Amino acid sequence: MSASHEQAGRSDLCSIICRSLQEPLAGTSIIATGWILVEQPGPWGHDAITQSHLDPVFGAEFDAEAKKADLRFGLIRSPGKHSDAVPRAHRVYVASTVPGRSWMLTGCVPDPTMLADLDLEAVRHGDLKGAVASLPELAPVNESILLVCTNGKRDECCAVLGRPIVKAASATAPGRVWEASHLGGHRFAPTATLLPAGITYGHLDVETAAAILAAADRGETVLEKLRGRSTWTKRGQLAEITVRHLIGEAGLDALSVVTEDVETVTVQHVDGRVWTVEEIGETAYPRRPESCGKEPFAMSILRAGTITPGRVAPGRITSGATEIVSPEAVATGAAR
Repeated sequence: MSASHEQAGRSDLCSIICRSLQEPLAGTSIIATGWILVEQPGPWGHDAITQSHLDPVFGAEFDAEAKKADLRFGLIRSPGKHSDAVPRAHRVYVASTVPGRSWMLTGCVPDPTMLADLDLEAVRHGDLKGAVASLPELAPVNESILLVCTNGKRDECCAVLGRPIVKAASATAPGRVWEASHLGGHRFAPTATLLPAGITYGHLDVETAAAILAAADRGETVLEKLRGRSTWTKRGQLAEITVRHLIGEAGLDALSVVTEDVETVTVQHVDGRVWTVEEIGETAYPRRPESCGKEPFAMSILRAGTITPGRVAPGRITSGATEIVSPEAVATGAAR
């Protein structure tokens, strides 16, 4: 079962245009080293954080502080009807996405404004103890969750295509699939983010949603429909995904982006292998809208070029950069 173009019944939706033009998914995730989510039932406006039943002043201020700390703040709600007339506690999730120190906290708070006590710098740096100490209502959780954007007021595609995915996926994984406010990239709807890893997917279907959660339980990721890990820049996301497909690597934390320069990005495996990926920017043709209702424009798209393998030179770490040598240099003893 999937939310297809035919089910949507609309040829003018930005996501349908995106698919018909076969726009690449890799390197299109939002960028954030951590995520903070609060359950807020009821209707969401275009900007859910300030146009919902969440206190708009608190929402705007907390969102601004989160952005300063390179964190993503958003709203979630359970699948189904969204009435919030009855007072209730609010489920909270806080996640650090950095490979090797990914974690997630959850708990309930009577008032979302209690998030003001959360140590945002601790979340940014993956400091689990610091984050828990700042908001003891939260505790570590091991199971991953999947967020699916359903914010139809922001973009029609998210409601038309996202809600059927949430309904079906949550039936097979109760409590692990949430409706979410804006996740970025409406034209890739249905969009989803796996936490705590911060891995984003596009053009999601029910089968892939189930596979993503099952893979996460094994410490793996699904390569199909992958947009990128929010930990990295968009160039880093593209490079990591390119290497994953090249070597068939599914390990969730097996790869890290270690360096970027003007033309290339270097990705390192936990076993010491590295790949330098050339990246090329090009103008997409024909013009296409970024989201529903917007005018088409000449969008820029990143593509991977030449991939050069190597290995980390033993003991050669200088100024935060990893010195890389080619396999040939290792074999001949030319590496310093």
